[in-house]
Amino acid sequence: MSQVTCAHIRTQNLKGSPTMGQQETVAAVTAGQLREKDFFPDFSVGDTINVHYTIVEGDKERVQVFQGVLIGRKSSGINATITVRRIVANEGVERIFPLHSPRIAQIEIVRRGDARRAKLYYLRDRVGKSRRIRDQRRGLKSS
Repeated sequence: MSQVTCAHIRTQNLKGSPTMGQQETVAAVTAGQLREKDFFPDFSVGDTINVHYTIVEGDKERVQVFQGVLIGRKSSGINATITVRRIVANEGVERIFPLHSPRIAQIEIVRRGDARRAKLYYLRDRVGKSRRIRDQRRGLKSS
């Protein structure tokens, strides 16, 4: 009886024809779940955005808008997420949205922000006017 290695099983099925590896299989399955590239506007960290998110309550569906500053983007492909922060009643509220979720109805840009960092986690510690981000068009601080 001959020994069969894992690499041999991975590259050939019972009939002898090549098959996909694990990464190719995952990529093929998730390819149909990705959103089109032109579905989202071109937004970056520091922008103030509106995220229209579908909420299901019982048998009803409604769209809720979450407006805040984009403080981070993570990953790529199907695992891509954005973190949006807003202030409600002097408390910071952060929400993480999966970018390719079917529950995101749309994302619109309210204001472009001028950020020099990839993650704006330092805004969590800021209070008052220092929490604002410079406007990209004018280079001025505005609320």
